[in-house]
Amino acid sequence: MAALALLWFLYLVRSVVALVLISIFLAVALGPAVDFFQRRRLPRAASILVVYGLIFLALFGIGLLIVPPVVEETTELVQNVPEYIDGARRNELIREYDDRYGVTARLQEQAANLPQRLGSAVATLQSVTVGVFSTLFQLVTVLVITLFLLLDGKSIAGFLFKQLEPEHERRARTIAANIYKAVGGYVTGAFALALLAGTITFVVLTALGVPFAVPLAVLMAFLDLIPLVGAPVAGTIIALIAAFQNFPTTLIVWGIFFLIYQQLENNVLQPFVYKRTVSLAPLLVIIAVLIGATLLGVLGALLAIPVAAAVQILVKDFWYFRSHPGGDQGADHTDPPGEAAELASGGDDAPESERAALSARGA
Repeated sequence: MAALALLWFLYLVRSVVALVLISIFLAVALGPAVDFFQRRRLPRAASILVVYGLIFLALFGIGLLIVPPVVEETTELVQNVPEYIDGARRNELIREYDDRYGVTARLQEQAANLPQRLGSAVATLQSVTVGVFSTLFQLVTVLVITLFLLLDGKSIAGFLFKQLEPEHERRARTIAANIYKAVGGYVTGAFALALLAGTITFVVLTALGVPFAVPLAVLMAFLDLIPLVGAPVAGTIIALIAAFQNFPTTLIVWGIFFLIYQQLENNVLQPFVYKRTVSLAPLLVIIAVLIGATLLGVLGALLAIPVAAAVQILVKDFWYFRSHPGGDQGADHTDPPGEAAELASGGDDAPESERAALSARGA
């Protein structure tokens, strides 16, 4: 009965629970960056502020890179659409289909109405902006909770571990350290791959003279964070835009580049990141992304792999202790570095008997 009451209570406050879970994930994801600055002898509070500042600067910089080119090139696109349509008829294949179906006449008719449609689009954008600002409170809440978790998360975790039986405390600390290591490592690797994909995309699109090179490169970097399915979606969108620029040469060049880069990323770079961090099979990656996208949309797809990695660590630990009832270690016997190692060993919060046992083992 008490369990049902608890589940009902959690259902009633599910929005709050979702914010807390997102904050926990962000704290674990940002933990390695905070640890990096703390190892440089910065106080932890100052390290957190530096990380937050870098994030805000990055978002501000992305905004500066995206908004001006989009406004400028959209205006230019609207003004030059009739010329693009006329230029398309120079291609023999397009001219043949145009003569048959009258595509150019319809496109020119729609192009004449573009300014009015952009006006209605601006009104829609304003309503969307109001909706975005309505969620500002939730964003601030998540950032504040994440800040306190980064600042006091170790102490909170230590307090919770102390509530367990001594034989379970070491096991819980090891699981937490392995999850911290896997999620932190995955986030670092995923952002590195996304940055690489976005940078290379910008270089190629600029060389090909494709419009909206900066926004499209940012789109590629963002969708590349969604494993296996994100980059193909971005590549298809870019291909559709590239088709209007010197067809079919630009489209062919982009297609060849994208196929080569995808092979390199899928077969070399991503397996290297996954193997060293989450060790998830490609099938599990796809299933996790689909489940995450179904539950939480784009956010769920982004969180799917770290959550799946945490579940995998828990399942491995369960099976290890089921097959080794007398064991005193978790399923992953590697020694996690940095803060994760301190979390696993208990640091100053570990029981005296445990610290003595660890010292004896080290001797």
